[in-house]
Amino acid sequence: MNLKGKVALITGANAGIGNAILTKLAELGCNISFVDIAHNELTENTIKRVEALGLKCRFFQSDVSNFQDAEIIIQKIISEFGKIDILVNNAGINKDSVIWKMTEEQWDSVIDVNLKGYFNYVRAVAPLFKDQCNGKIVNITSINGLRGKFGQSNYSAAKAGIIGFTKALAKELGKYSINVNAVAPGMINTDMMKNIPEAARTAALQETVLNRIGSPEDIANAVAFLCSDLSKHITGEIIKVDGGQYI
Repeated sequence: MNLKGKVALITGANAGIGNAILTKLAELGCNISFVDIAHNELTENTIKRVEALGLKCRFFQSDVSNFQDAEIIIQKIISEFGKIDILVNNAGINKDSVIWKMTEEQWDSVIDVNLKGYFNYVRAVAPLFKDQCNGKIVNITSINGLRGKFGQSNYSAAKAGIIGFTKALAKELGKYSINVNAVAPGMINTDMMKNIPEAARTAALQETVLNRIGSPEDIANAVAFLCSDLSKHITGEIIKVDGGQYI
């Protein structure tokens, strides 16, 4: 795969899955722009790593649920890079609770970031992709959007929404040669996983048929494929990367 000269925008890319995706796309030659709510040492290290490859890298600090910020950021990227070829929506949070204890804030914040945040960036980039008759959009969902998860009605609802969103976008944008797909991870070994009880981690491992918990790089490899010309005839698909956990 070769993405030399492409410009990618990745949301939620300071760490974990988002950072692995950013790293993979940069290794394949993409110039990088990325968005995260935090600006810290991880941010600066990422910029240095990308620039060390001889590529351009630009960071934007923002909450993805802010509609106006998304519009402004897209315009700044176009001004600085001249174009955008790839959008990877990855930013997400979880605030787990059983439904009879879930607060309005827990519900609203997860939906705002995990679902509205995806809308914000697609809405901002779609006119550009449409005009240039080219573009790749990859949305990170979850197998829990396909099957539901105890204690995650807000998260499961948002991730299920992304699946419907992806399929609708594929129909709307396909005639402009824009590919829209989603990747649905199972349990992945990220910092977020450290907050999961040991019993839950063990149960997830037992669900897999490959007897392993996935790595962020496993997700990044699938995303890179969907961002490349190797996937030019694939759109509207939800690709599970879960070691067989869903089945």
